Amino acid sequence: MKNKLLVFIILCLSCAGFSQEKSSLDEQKPKFYDHNFFLIEGTAFSGAVREGLYDRLPLSYKDKVREAVWDLSKNSAGISLRFLTNSTSVRVRWELLNNLQMNHMAETGIKGIDLYFKNGAEWQYLNTARPSGKTNDYLLIDNMTPELREFKMYLPLYDGVVKLEIGIDSLGNMILPQKNESKPIVFYGTSITQGGCASRPGMAHTSIISRKLDVECINFGFSGNGRMEKPIAELISGIDAQIYVLDGTNNMTPEQIRENAIQLVEIIRNRHPATPVIFVEGMLNDKSWLDKKTRDQENAKNRALRREYEEMKRRGFKNIYYIEQAGGKGSDSESTVDGIHLTDLGFSRYADFLIKEFRRLQVTDGRR
Repeated sequence: MKNKLLVFIILCLSCAGFSQEKSSLDEQKPKFYDHNFFLIEGTAFSGAVREGLYDRLPLSYKDKVREAVWDLSKNSAGISLRFLTNSTSVRVRWELLNNLQMNHMAETGIKGIDLYFKNGAEWQYLNTARPSGKTNDYLLIDNMTPELREFKMYLPLYDGVVKLEIGIDSLGNMILPQKNESKPIVFYGTSITQGGCASRPGMAHTSIISRKLDVECINFGFSGNGRMEKPIAELISGIDAQIYVLDGTNNMTPEQIRENAIQLVEIIRNRHPATPVIFVEGMLNDKSWLDKKTRDQENAKNRALRREYEEMKRRGFKNIYYIEQAGGKGSDSESTVDGIHLTDLGFSRYADFLIKEFRRLQVTDGRR
């Protein structure tokens, strides 16, 4: 009888230990939260008017823009997520639209996700979620103390996101942060504006500027297709921006610049008579040091842009500015992957260059 009682007690203790272990394991399982629990930034349009939640153009523009522009608008360049949590870990799972690959850009930049946290007044980089296929699940940070912190995630630059959820530990909470009430800076341009070829999403110059100036930046970079076209001009004119930054000459001919540059500003001015509009010259390809044809073509585009700018000034357009490309990527020819598309070093230099120019022109109310 005593032996039976001893066996019974041992079994009870074993079950209790198993139950406690199971409870502990349950607490470690992540809880996943969708877009209702974080703030989506870097877009001027509500999710209700977009075909995909992380698209850059509203669905109503699908038949207004060229097919190439629409396809690129499905890339989530410049879009970020912001949230507060007291979790001890943060992970992300996301489904890609295309699972794109390119031969001159890291996959972490094309389709990865960056994580930052607010460290005092600064945004501190933590880690990058590396893609491994069309569907991905990645633990970004673990072993944190359970304190309330603010986090920011930057989404892929050259691929679309079909679905995304943020995972935190089961004892943590997700809190929506306050929206930034300052007017955004709107960038419209080419592959460089879109983020080619940053090694990770947070290193695109629009994202760097957003962090440094504490302002929302909206990225309308369309790789190979930034041509100052009327539909996009009409779209961005509907955004109440603090500045419009226009960088499209690398994708245009001098004739297209003459046709589109003044028209673009006229469309903006119909809605925003005084908002600063800044034209940025196209960067010169490093090949132009020796390749005379490349040098002549790129200089011709920038001369055409300068002529259109001078014509706008002659017509009395107010708050129109012009930034020359010299110094934009440094002076040592060491900031690109192919002579034109920027590395992280190039984007860091370009962001600092533009911020310096914004301050010189006194067009931004950024904090620093």
